[in-house]
Amino acid sequence: MIRVLSSVSAGTVLLARQPKFVELAVRHQHIGSYDVVVVGGGIVGLASARELILRHPTLSFALLEKEKELSMHQSGHNSGVIHSGIYYTPGSLKARLCVKGATLAYEYCEKKNIPYKRCGKLIVATEREEIPRLKALYERGMKNNVRDLTVVDAKGIREREPFCRGLMALDSPYTGIVDWRKVALRYGQDFKEAGGTVTTEFEASDITVVRESPARISEGLKYPIAIRSSKGDEVHCRYVLSCGGLYSDRLSQISGCSPEPPYDRALQGDYLVLKPEKRYLVQGNIYP
Repeated sequence: MIRVLSSVSAGTVLLARQPKFVELAVRHQHIGSYDVVVVGGGIVGLASARELILRHPTLSFALLEKEKELSMHQSGHNSGVIHSGIYYTPGSLKARLCVKGATLAYEYCEKKNIPYKRCGKLIVATEREEIPRLKALYERGMKNNVRDLTVVDAKGIREREPFCRGLMALDSPYTGIVDWRKVALRYGQDFKEAGGTVTTEFEASDITVVRESPARISEGLKYPIAIRSSKGDEVHCRYVLSCGGLYSDRLSQISGCSPEPPYDRALQGDYLVLKPEKRYLVQGNIYP
């Protein structure tokens, strides 16, 4: 069914299919327009949004998160380790970021009064055949400029971890632990204090290019991208940064990108908590 909406000039009419026109007007509520929108409120999305708004304070930013609160998934369910950078290939981006990132993480926690513990880590060889691999890790750590990394013998192991037994170990005192969700939430607070907008309970279900400016303003198509939620809300922007974690493949599909992301590995870790009366058994991190 075609309905005449308005006369433009003699012999010319503006037409629209009535059902589609009504659906767009009712279902999609435009709630804001921004220069940049970050989709995903985990630690990667929050850190990215924070860094972008600090670098580009004249732009408008928003962050969309599908849960009721920020950082509810993997960002708050991990080992909490501040790694020192021993394992990664020397010269690789991972190695450089890990070593530099540990220093920056401690500095940020100090500045923002986020509790952490620089408890150190022992990587322990319990069999003779493990010693060459341990020494290779030491060489790798030294090439990565890991701070204060040393090799200790069985006596050195007992001095640091009285209830741990091994032949040789790497001692990494610069390794620590922190609640990364607290760090992520502080990133979000920084983002909002810098003028960013955070919208929770916004599950991105569709990302498309719109045909006209949502406000019908004289600037024309300033915000060409529409991000629609499963509830019918709609945000417009110029650029989108997707930080969806394990939902990245879905975001890739709805945005028109490749349906096959580079990788999507669902990993699961189990963590146990020592009873208070048994916490004397472990002083820091112990790795095989």
